[in-house]
Amino acid sequence: MKTHFLILFLFIAGPALSQDIHYAHEMVKELSSKELWGRGYTNNGMAKAADLICSAFKAYGLSPMNGTDFKQAFSFPVNTFPGKMQVTINGKKLSPGKDFIVMPQSIGKIAKGKFEQKDSITFADSSERVIAILKDKLTWSVAPEQGDFTGIEIKKNAIKGLPLNFQINVENSFIPEFNTANICGVVKGTTKPDSVLVITAHYDHLGGMGNKTYFPGANDNASGISFLLSLAKYYAANPQPYTMAFICFAGEEAGLLGSKYFTEYPLLALQKIRFLINVDMVGTGETGITVVNATIHQKEFSLLNQLNDKNKYLKKINSRGKAANSDHYFFTEKDVPAFFIYTTGGISAYHDIYDRSKTLPLTEYQDLFKLFVDFNAALMNK
Repeated sequence: MKTHFLILFLFIAGPALSQDIHYAHEMVKELSSKELWGRGYTNNGMAKAADLICSAFKAYGLSPMNGTDFKQAFSFPVNTFPGKMQVTINGKKLSPGKDFIVMPQSIGKIAKGKFEQKDSITFADSSERVIAILKDKLTWSVAPEQGDFTGIEIKKNAIKGLPLNFQINVENSFIPEFNTANICGVVKGTTKPDSVLVITAHYDHLGGMGNKTYFPGANDNASGISFLLSLAKYYAANPQPYTMAFICFAGEEAGLLGSKYFTEYPLLALQKIRFLINVDMVGTGETGITVVNATIHQKEFSLLNQLNDKNKYLKKINSRGKAANSDHYFFTEKDVPAFFIYTTGGISAYHDIYDRSKTLPLTEYQDLFKLFVDFNAALMNK
């Protein structure tokens, strides 16, 4: 990782809070680089990302949450696609990620034949157990199991004509126990160390599909990890009365598995958490932010709005109710007060090959950072 140490050094050495946006862009670029291969399940992508975050925590001066190691190891099953990824329709070779994606639960298959049309968008070869679905947009995901079929989603404008004759050569590798880890660090409180404020974000993404295509995951969620690291750096240099805790989760894309594991085997007492904020996809902000659990924690939501109105940080703070859509959820289920915050507006790339660092503006990164610092201070009655 030739660029890793240079970028990490630059990020650590940022001279002032107001200038950290440059280093945030560099960290997002590194996290979503080809070298980290989508922070997923092939090419050691997730493990490389974990090591980068551990190095940053150590350099900033955080302490391991468990006292000895920043990593909280766990494992789960996952279906992966490390090898062949070839699809030809009506004689045209399709490009992975751009023209087609493989359904994440698919098994490996070498086959050719003619699809039977089932409806306007669905085609199948029952004898080969191959299915194809036409899509306006390709959106990939992760499956913790493998099925008994091979599925292909094809972008509508990538093919012409019916019927659909196909040739496929797809390889999968099901991993019963994929080993990974949550990354957990703390800055001990100066006067009330048993009261804890927690910032969380997931560092995993989708990884790669075949050996030539990866999903960068710049907004989802290199942006959140960059934001968390900025806060970790700030609070390590400016210890607070409360303990500040930082958790980077693995396995979010496979079903919130890292956060579920942490709440089942917590490295800090959950009842000590005064408040938790999870950040996921915070790389835009042209139209503001949305706060999940705002209707549950109305006092804290009102406080957040008061601070924003006073300082004119963000255009709008939208309220949303309870939702199981990111890593805050299992904490909420354990009665931990928590928000999930994401930015709105701007680019629409999501779970595709176009979620890249070069098109991620980090529009409200600095204002959101200032709002977080103000909000945490208010929670501690500073």
